[in-house]
Amino acid sequence: MAFEHEQQQALRILDGIEQGSMSTPDSFGLLREADPTLVYFIFTWLRERYPPAHPAAEGVVGRLAEICDKYPDVTRQVKEGQADSVVTWFEEGYVYRDVGSREFVELIVEKLEG
Repeated sequence: MAFEHEQQQALRILDGIEQGSMSTPDSFGLLREADPTLVYFIFTWLRERYPPAHPAAEGVVGRLAEICDKYPDVTRQVKEGQADSVVTWFEEGYVYRDVGSREFVELIVEKLEG
């Protein structure tokens, strides 16, 4: 599979935040090395998949907030990534909540790296 390493890293970041299996410093270590557009996509996917009414929202969104609070550079990455044309492409053709994590990561990484 093309871009397998990049996909594994992206899925590791997403899963680590979603499941709470990665510490905030460890998450930041991977996020700071990631493409800003990928960071935007991961944060947006998590926020969309865990709206306030979702039982796990407090934990997932809380971890996102903690990362941004402790590492303001991540917030800058998210804002920078939001401006990428790939975001428009995705958001015009897909709904975050309708795409599972693995499919989402494969799709996004292939588009960013392609």
